[in-house]
Amino acid sequence: MQDIEEIGTLISQPKTVLITTHQNPDADAMGSSLGLAGYLRKKGHRVTVVTPTDYPLNLHWMSGNDDVIAFEEKVRVSVSQMMEEADVIFCLDFSSLDRIRELAPMVRQSRARKVLIDHHLEPESFADMALWDPSAASTTELIFRLIVELGEKDLIDIPIAECLYAGLMTDTGSFRHSNTTGNVHRMAAQLLDLHIDVSSIHRRIFDNVTLDKFRLLGYVLNEKLKVLPEYKFAYITLTDAELKRYRSKTGDTEGLVNYALAVEGVVMAAILIDRNEEIRMSFRSIGNFSVRDLASTHFEGGGHRNASGGRSKLSLAETEKKLLSIVPLYQQQLLETV
Repeated sequence: MQDIEEIGTLISQPKTVLITTHQNPDADAMGSSLGLAGYLRKKGHRVTVVTPTDYPLNLHWMSGNDDVIAFEEKVRVSVSQMMEEADVIFCLDFSSLDRIRELAPMVRQSRARKVLIDHHLEPESFADMALWDPSAASTTELIFRLIVELGEKDLIDIPIAECLYAGLMTDTGSFRHSNTTGNVHRMAAQLLDLHIDVSSIHRRIFDNVTLDKFRLLGYVLNEKLKVLPEYKFAYITLTDAELKRYRSKTGDTEGLVNYALAVEGVVMAAILIDRNEEIRMSFRSIGNFSVRDLASTHFEGGGHRNASGGRSKLSLAETEKKLLSIVPLYQQQLLETV
């Protein structure tokens, strides 16, 4: 679904615009949100970016970050009013309203025209129009496509380009995942032609790690990583007490599951994290093994074939037990995946 012409008509005249993205935003979520915000402001729109939760400090360098409102209870009234006053609400990098937590009923009830821009499978039908393409590597790729196809590529300056590149780079695993297409490299080349400093972007995102996060990583690799070679499966569990012991902050557990997937011979990896109200789960895989199918079938999850999330209302120990009872069901598929 690519309602680019309709979106172009909608934003052809200045309006009050609100942009939101999924909880615990990553570089694609923030890059697409702030990249779009920068573009719309150049067109004369009044734009506010609201996130359902806070997000890692290594993303705070993006242009427009200082004006982002991270939702918390004390701003509920003002955010609700913004939703009511908005002419347009852009929903970026999520396919279901439950991914924006307390913001979901506000978005659903708003009179604003709602625009979904996303690359995840099976989007919920809540938007009035959409730019949705599951073959896109990132939501920033879709923002770039929108701007280019509307004939306004000249509005992409260095700050906007940096935001878009950040999302493209991270959602492709620094251009090494299977979603790295020719279109991805062509977009990256056009952003590079604007003279963005890709080394600086990479350094600010990846080489900006706190000592606490490094210590958490060391603990995870030494004490918490479990490998089941008979299933080509590796996983990590983290309790709330362990997170507190290492003073874990938002984003500190991001990417830990990839270390499990990097173990020689592993096809599928998972991390189970106790977040008090529920167990949050991230799954990763290689090749044709679909962690999305596993997550959606057993853990109320979804996402992409090789990168998905899930959740559980059971305790951490019970969730781990459930997962370990499920993995044997996929043994043949896992063993046949290379």
